Amino acid sequence: MSGVQNLTVQPDDDGTRLDRWFKRHFPDVSFGRLQKAMRKGEVRLDGKRVKGKEHVATGQTIRIPPLDSIAGAAPKAEKPVRKRLSDAEVQEVRNWVLHIDDDVIVLNKPAGLPTQGGTGQSRHLDGLLDALRYDAPQRPKLVHRLDKDTSGALLLARNSQAAAKLAKGFASKDTQKTYWAIVKGVPQQQDGRISMLMEKAPIKGNERMIASDTGKKSVTDFSVVERMGHEAAWLALQPLTGRTHQLRLHCAEMGTPIVGDGKYGGAEAYLSGAISKKLHLHSYRVQFPHPAGGICDVSAPLPPHMAASFDMLGLDLSAYEDPFEEEF
Repeated sequence: MSGVQNLTVQPDDDGTRLDRWFKRHFPDVSFGRLQKAMRKGEVRLDGKRVKGKEHVATGQTIRIPPLDSIAGAAPKAEKPVRKRLSDAEVQEVRNWVLHIDDDVIVLNKPAGLPTQGGTGQSRHLDGLLDALRYDAPQRPKLVHRLDKDTSGALLLARNSQAAAKLAKGFASKDTQKTYWAIVKGVPQQQDGRISMLMEKAPIKGNERMIASDTGKKSVTDFSVVERMGHEAAWLALQPLTGRTHQLRLHCAEMGTPIVGDGKYGGAEAYLSGAISKKLHLHSYRVQFPHPAGGICDVSAPLPPHMAASFDMLGLDLSAYEDPFEEEF
């Protein structure tokens, strides 16, 4: 495509900033090149000159100059081709769906599956999202992340407008997440709030967070649901900030590491007997303002290893009462 194009803004892009519209539809065009084309008047919105911060609306026309004139002479890197999913993979992923509508999908992410790819990660949720496209014009978008070894409720947006509204819910703290964890030991208080500054450990190749006097603020509310003597406890956790490994570090700093979390609890993070050595942290419930209005409330059943541990420890799921219910 080397000539001038005039593209019509589609409903899915309504309200998007023009520069972000370009990044979405023409990712090979650098920001600097785009700004230069705008200053020269080569990019226009309904015939008017633009600066990039304008918000586009459905039906408007965007003038696109010859792409080679704004993309530069450097060869474009080929985009990685996503692997075609087998019928079995599609069915597997669709079996994780807890809730689906025109705007939102809520999944029960399995423990051990990374949300996004990384070094040595050939299979991850982001690479499986084509299975959840169904009849939508685009594949769903990740709205937040869960650690690889954390299971449970995870939000996806089925269109760009829903993604923006869901992201706003996280930013404004209107979205609430409740996690379940089994920890080694019992907190001194029945419930409380953990607040500390935390940052990434200054060790290359080690994704580990540490308490710090110069880090970013992190806050978690916790409640002891049930004790197993002095050996372990079932906790409900509600993060009020979203730092990497926040719940894992907070529990370890209380002296009660999450069972199976050797990274933050060392050898003390394991229970004896047949209790699984996998991480016992689960995103149990998510409550969020739905893009179409109202509150959506979805709970995720435990993964197999945690369900087995709950059974062996004699924990009664039917007796659970959400300690954070009145705060929403």
